[in-house]
Amino acid sequence: MVIPAVAGAAGEAFAPKYGAADAVPLGGTDLRLSRLCLGTGMRGFNRESNHTRMGRKRFTRLLRGAYERGVRTFDSADLYGTHPYIVPALEGIPRDNYQIISKIWYREGGLPERERPDADVVVERFLRELKTDYIDLLLIHCVTDADWPRKMARQMEIIARLKEKGVVRAHGVSVHSLPALRACVTEPWVESVHTRINPYGMSMDGAPEEVVPVIRAIHEAGKGVVGMKVVGAGKLRHDAERRAASVRFSLGLGCVDVLNVGCESLEELDDMAGMIQRVPRPVGGRLS
Repeated sequence: MVIPAVAGAAGEAFAPKYGAADAVPLGGTDLRLSRLCLGTGMRGFNRESNHTRMGRKRFTRLLRGAYERGVRTFDSADLYGTHPYIVPALEGIPRDNYQIISKIWYREGGLPERERPDADVVVERFLRELKTDYIDLLLIHCVTDADWPRKMARQMEIIARLKEKGVVRAHGVSVHSLPALRACVTEPWVESVHTRINPYGMSMDGAPEEVVPVIRAIHEAGKGVVGMKVVGAGKLRHDAERRAASVRFSLGLGCVDVLNVGCESLEELDDMAGMIQRVPRPVGGRLS
């Protein structure tokens, strides 16, 4: 159970610990995401993932259960094939009560077809698959080159126009290399970054001592930061002690806004929520 907010001495609400259901501002965007975001792309590739492979009934139970526990943000991607599952799983819940993240794949391989249409064409399909009028956060998926802003300039311009139309509420990238991460610091188009973070360097863009200063710089530049691979791409699934240490490390940095975790059961989600709840909030820039 998430710790509720309580009244402070001055009547100001505060929570002594983090909570999975905290509504977190995402950088300079208008979005507020839940502290814990449910990822749907575990072992995701070629429009399949562990989440699609569990079948609609179990997937729906997972998403509904997450929502009932206060999770309001759901991470998807074309690569994962989970678009058709999400909104139907949340049927009856007002669309503005939750946030959908999705990602466009422009790399070779990974999708059944070879063509990579422009972002406006792709997003139109996404909206049909998701059965929604807008995507809260749209990312260019898996950028790795230091000069990705130059290579993706056309798509970035199209996505910016989609934001002007209200089809996309915010945009950014998911990053899979240190040079690409560094490019996010000064790229004005980037409003939010999905970046891999844990204290062990598992499935990351470099050692924590290399990656953390870049994440700090991104956050200080007013951009949102969503941490992924907090469970080491599943390597820590059966190691509760190191999993808890990873959650504490990631939130304790003070520059990771949201944890995106591909829980595959409500038991895993409850476990992650409990670990988040045990992390003390910073007081005076330090952990209490």
